[in-house]
Amino acid sequence: MNKLLSVFLLLSFVVILISCSNKEEPENQMPQMNDQNIMKSDVHNVLVEEKLDASNYSYLKVKENNNSYWIAVNKMDIDPGEYVMFSKAMEIHDFRSETLNKTFDKILFVDDARKSESNTDLKSPHQNIAAGKDESITVSRLKDGYTVEQIYQKKDELEFKTVKVKGKVVKVNENIMGTNWIHIQDGTGSNGTHDLLLTSNQSVKTGATIIAEGKVIKDKDFGSGYFYNVLLENSKITVE
Repeated sequence: MNKLLSVFLLLSFVVILISCSNKEEPENQMPQMNDQNIMKSDVHNVLVEEKLDASNYSYLKVKENNNSYWIAVNKMDIDPGEYVMFSKAMEIHDFRSETLNKTFDKILFVDDARKSESNTDLKSPHQNIAAGKDESITVSRLKDGYTVEQIYQKKDELEFKTVKVKGKVVKVNENIMGTNWIHIQDGTGSNGTHDLLLTSNQSVKTGATIIAEGKVIKDKDFGSGYFYNVLLENSKITVE
């Protein structure tokens, strides 16, 4: 009887060892993020220098303003040389990844990482421009609104006022700093006055023609080189 019990215990121990050896990054190693412990920060657009995958997570060594550091994100399809954008993160010290057999002195666990376009000049005064002017876009001005160019020209007198503008969506970044970032053009403007940023809790698709009504904010600096000469904040959007 004792011999059978010993065999049973030995087999049980072997099963436990096999189970542990096959286990990927334990879920309880990863910090639980919520509204209380997420550190909401500036928008970061960082260059990926190195990538290490483990279970459901990707560990990225990134570079920002000549400073390199590690971030952890939900596993994503991104390679060194590409850029990732985020705005919400939590800093953890002396974090141990058993899967990688590596301890990170300091690492940011990121809640809203997404791939972004390469940006070789994060200090550009026209960081608000999403793309060059699309000469094929021609959108008629609203009778009770402004053109994109006019909002730039009149930003001083329009600051903090609610205005309307009609345009075609040329770029969308969703859920950055708790809002959606939407760029529109209407065919007016040049040299940096052709593209207008809207922030909104509504979602739209690239290519849609929309009417936006929002508050004019000028000279907005979000940090990390994200400076906007003018934008429409908390916009209400109607898709035509």
